[in-house]
Amino acid sequence: MTTTSQTPPVPEPTPNPRPATSTALPTLAAAKSQAKRLRERLAAEDMPISHGHALELVAHQHGFRDWNAFHAAIGNRPPDAFVPGGRVQGRYLGQAFDATILAVDMLRPGWFRLELDLDNAVDVVSFDSFSNFRKRIRGTVGPSGLSRERSSVGQPHLEIDL
Repeated sequence: MTTTSQTPPVPEPTPNPRPATSTALPTLAAAKSQAKRLRERLAAEDMPISHGHALELVAHQHGFRDWNAFHAAIGNRPPDAFVPGGRVQGRYLGQAFDATILAVDMLRPGWFRLELDLDNAVDVVSFDSFSNFRKRIRGTVGPSGLSRERSSVGQPHLEIDL
């Protein structure tokens, strides 16, 4: 009598877990910034890697097989708060604000024109003897949340915290 041993069934490989919704994904600028910080941290620990390798590692951390798949999932979408009615925080002419977004226009990938209704008006004049308060502002910000326009001291006019 011969006995046959049964090998246990091999479990199916589980796919890489992906976030349930796209809201869990960072923006493209945030993902690239994460890769840059990872690369710098590993270099500081005497384990240098290429920027491309850092991008791949970030993609894997978010459950994607490679950077190309991750990049396609992220796209050049606006940050989650960049929708009418969304809430943002930042600085306008160096003054902190909280605001509601009234309108958003994508000018080109990564660049957005925002119209904001500030919770509290900010003074847009730096003279002590004169004031001009604004409660609604419009500005264009890039992938890092900063406007291209700068003050005379080099500070971006509009800074959105991403």
